[in-house]
Amino acid sequence: MLKKVFIVSIVSLLFYGCATVAVTGRKQLSLVSNSEIIPMSAQQYSDVLKTGPLSTNQEQTAMIKRVGVRIQKAVEDYMASKGASSELAGFAWEFNLIDDPKTLNAWCMPGGKVAFYTGILPVCKDETGVAIVMGHEVAHAIANHGRERMSQEMVEQFGLSTLGAAMGQNPTLTSQLLLKAVGAGSQVGMLKFSREHESEADHIGLIFMTMAGYDPNQAPIFWQRMIEMSGSGQQPEFLSTHPSHETRIKDLKGWIPEALTYRKK
Repeated sequence: MLKKVFIVSIVSLLFYGCATVAVTGRKQLSLVSNSEIIPMSAQQYSDVLKTGPLSTNQEQTAMIKRVGVRIQKAVEDYMASKGASSELAGFAWEFNLIDDPKTLNAWCMPGGKVAFYTGILPVCKDETGVAIVMGHEVAHAIANHGRERMSQEMVEQFGLSTLGAAMGQNPTLTSQLLLKAVGAGSQVGMLKFSREHESEADHIGLIFMTMAGYDPNQAPIFWQRMIEMSGSGQQPEFLSTHPSHETRIKDLKGWIPEALTYRKK
């Protein structure tokens, strides 16, 4: 275990500066390109939707799509304002609601493919709640968290290999790692986002939802509701690797003034 941590640390330093997270400016390891990971993400998304089923509730489905389009527009406006629209190359946005009342979850794959489960809607309560979740999940994709964790796993398994070289060494394992890095509900499972990734998604998502016209002051309130859902001892998937409850609420409140500077006049 210590050997793996040492290898990851050394390689992270070697490749430090090879990619930068939008909004926060954090440097990240990136051995996989979006042109490689986005097509596989799209296929995985299609596979998940085939096993759905999609919700037949037209009002709820329309809300998911409406919020999604508003967050998408906010992301595109933000990236354009930073001269970084090229980072959205290959994105083919899609927003769907899966009929699964027992699953309190939502996710966004690299390339803008979003899925909500009906089980999280009671916690969202309204459109603003959906926007909070949507902003957070889309932020994972914009920050390339899936690409980063895939790169970290590749270092542990293959050292300094590129994706193409890793595929040549062990195509089955490499494919599984990539699916795990972008997947949701797949049989091979899903690599968990780190607490650093989750906090970063909270921060970036707060900005995106504010740019989309929603009130960021509702974000701490939403997360408090989500936290209360875990009071029975059953941790929702949505909270599996998130920061401590107190830290999350404190951080969100601290980021609200910054987010409000992005509010449209």
